[in-house]
Amino acid sequence: MAPRKRGAAGASPPSSSLNQWPNGRSVSARRPTTGGRIASRGGLGLTVVSELSFAFSSQRDTTWHMIDIFLRTLPFFAIIGLGYWAGRTRFFSAEATAYLTKFVFYFALSAMIFRFSANLSFAEIFDQRLIMGYLAGTMAVYLLVTLVAALRGLDMQTAAVEAQCAAIGNVGFLGLPMMVILFGEASIGPMMLVLSVDLVVFSSLIVILINTGRGTGLGLDTLKLVATGLIKNPMIVSICCGLIWSSLALPIPGPFNEFLTILGGAATPGALFAIGASLAGKSAERVQVAVWLSFAKLVIHPLLVAIGVLWLLPLDAYSATIVISAAALPVAGNVYMLAQHYGIAPQRVSAAILFSTMASILTVPLAISWIGTLVTIP
Repeated sequence: MAPRKRGAAGASPPSSSLNQWPNGRSVSARRPTTGGRIASRGGLGLTVVSELSFAFSSQRDTTWHMIDIFLRTLPFFAIIGLGYWAGRTRFFSAEATAYLTKFVFYFALSAMIFRFSANLSFAEIFDQRLIMGYLAGTMAVYLLVTLVAALRGLDMQTAAVEAQCAAIGNVGFLGLPMMVILFGEASIGPMMLVLSVDLVVFSSLIVILINTGRGTGLGLDTLKLVATGLIKNPMIVSICCGLIWSSLALPIPGPFNEFLTILGGAATPGALFAIGASLAGKSAERVQVAVWLSFAKLVIHPLLVAIGVLWLLPLDAYSATIVISAAALPVAGNVYMLAQHYGIAPQRVSAAILFSTMASILTVPLAISWIGTLVTIP
């Protein structure tokens, strides 16, 4: 029998690599400060020199920290780039990309999520402050982009699709594997909550808004459509099944655990390669709108979520780091699937996914480094 491993997802992780930044230094809570002042022993001149020396030292540490994070995230984007090359050169056809995406979505990623959630109890994962803080920040950017769309004279359906681009990041395919490698398996708990909010709240909301805009309204058919979408989503099913297994206090049999480990191990490279290959078929139309949506997703969304989880409903530094980092991820591919399914602005969504993913090579390390200025790194 494989031993059951438990780690609190909502609390600060134990002293190990799980509560360290990518550069190996531990994380603890801190409110933003205005910078320390060094006492003067030799008058004003020495004070100024000391403060300048302190500022330059802090700037140097921040720069090296950002470079370190960039180098740690670079392999992820290198695999995405490899997938893009394979799709662009037709070495990987669109059909092959579709089948690889299905394999990752229904099998590899589901196995990884089930194995992690089966080793955590609901009490260890559930964090009401995290849910509400992330929801508040995400809803704020959702409403902001909806307002901008309304001022541009767009209808409700198109505004909902644009808002979805700004609110839903690639948490499943990119975020989960990246956070586990960067911050350890303790990041799975917060990431599952972020994923659950995205899927349950916002994936349901867009279906309701589109059907309302088309005159269907919030009727029984719309509710059935929402419920069916949730029940058929393998990531939600995996989380629920894993938590049920955990609640029964059943150990995972050794062979089954190895099966899940091997299959789940294919999730990271498979998902990243599939992201790249799918980007090869994306067009760059409606560039100005796509740039605005990418900016909203990569900059405004993490900023508003940071306000939610650091000031509005403060979390411990580790959980806050994971949640803000998740908010900084590029636009999710399933937004394009929804836009294509309903025939609403698929080109601008396609361009937003392309631009935000390319820009995230720099913005994700910058965002994680920025978070480092909001928490203490002893």
